[in-house]
Amino acid sequence: MPRFKTRHTPAELLADEFLQEKASALGRAGRALEASLAALAAFDAGHSQASSAAECRQRRASLVAEASLALCHFVVQREACGLRDLHCVLRDYRVPHEVYARMGAIAGESLPVPRLQR
Repeated sequence: MPRFKTRHTPAELLADEFLQEKASALGRAGRALEASLAALAAFDAGHSQASSAAECRQRRASLVAEASLALCHFVVQREACGLRDLHCVLRDYRVPHEVYARMGAIAGESLPVPRLQR
């Protein structure tokens, strides 16, 4: 049985490249999320909840902010790939509630309060 070569159009080749890049970006975002969650877990394991030094609290808040940003990036990339179930991400990656609650929050910026016209 002879083999037929299938010719792909330039649009099909480009679409394939886009799919490959989406998958690659999703992998990078997943690894970044895992690394940030691991850093937060390592910090929590090394410091007790009773330690109240301002520097420790600030460092932990920074780690939580980094993890929440990584979570946001990962979720957005998953949605770009058509994966919409956030609950499985939170479960599979064991995302702390504190990280999930801050997802999408940008530190240091406040949103302007709209003024009502009368």
